Amino acid sequence: MSEALTQNQIDELLRRMRAGELEEPKAEEKNKEKLYDFSSPKKFTKDQLSSLSNLYENFTRVLSSYFTGILRSTCEVSVVQIEEQRYQEFNNALPDNTLVGMISFEQNEDSYNESTIMLEFPTSFGYLVLDRLMGGSGDLFTPDRDYTDIEIALLSLFYTNITNYMQEAWNSFFPLKTELRSIETNGRLLQAFSPQDIVVIVSIEIKEERYTGTANMCMSAESLEGVIRSFSTKYMHSTKQQDPEKEKHKQEIIIDYLKSTDLEITAYLDTCQMSLADIMHLQVNDVVILNRRIDEDIVVEVEGIPWFTARIGEAHSKKAIKLVKAIDKEAMKREA
Repeated sequence: MSEALTQNQIDELLRRMRAGELEEPKAEEKNKEKLYDFSSPKKFTKDQLSSLSNLYENFTRVLSSYFTGILRSTCEVSVVQIEEQRYQEFNNALPDNTLVGMISFEQNEDSYNESTIMLEFPTSFGYLVLDRLMGGSGDLFTPDRDYTDIEIALLSLFYTNITNYMQEAWNSFFPLKTELRSIETNGRLLQAFSPQDIVVIVSIEIKEERYTGTANMCMSAESLEGVIRSFSTKYMHSTKQQDPEKEKHKQEIIIDYLKSTDLEITAYLDTCQMSLADIMHLQVNDVVILNRRIDEDIVVEVEGIPWFTARIGEAHSKKAIKLVKAIDKEAMKREA
């Protein structure tokens, strides 16, 4: 049994607590569970994102010198955050009036396809750059209007130089080619990627004597996946090799757990549209004509995702379907 405190000891503790001399006890970190969204899986490890951060830190050091020359005042540029999220979340966070450069991102190897990088600057920073480029004093002023054609031409030169610096930063680690495609000024009309695509957002902080703001680079995680994997293989320190037998045993345990997972499978004969009046007059034994023949393949969905085509039939005096082939989901995504 613990020793009981005297009244004098209790009074002394209360006095010290009021004076702030006692630190509050830290809560024990017993549970370290982290929430994980399986509908939006992470594609990159912390080490891979760290490698990407190192690459863009070199890029921001070059931007610091470039912005200092343009703004004619000391300017510091640094990477503050790299995260993965859905493109819809990034696009919804953009203001209506913003400055976005659409940059093509093409790897020199045949195994990769051309992609797009969105480089977004606040509108206020765009006008600050224009003011300095045209000999202004650098006072912060954001007019309530769109950019003129002449201003867009000046900003195109500004973005082209940044694009070249970006290419140089990447070529120090991985060969690729970047080129400015266009400059957009309405964030709501940008549809560079599908709303549900996973993108990597690189947030860059800009600090000047009278201005502080944040720029963002948005890149498709799918196009970066092959680049990061090759980049990690070439330039990251080799990780400790795991025992193949232990790894195989871990995979078997995971597969066994997944096998007991319940999934909903739905076979759709066809869909049709009817007016509300026709639906209200439907009676038992009425016949609804569909657009699909009875001998045509139907679609089978797994958890709402088209997965197979199948034929309708019977087995042991019960209605049944026979799976014909798996659906190419990548081809469906490209067609969409």
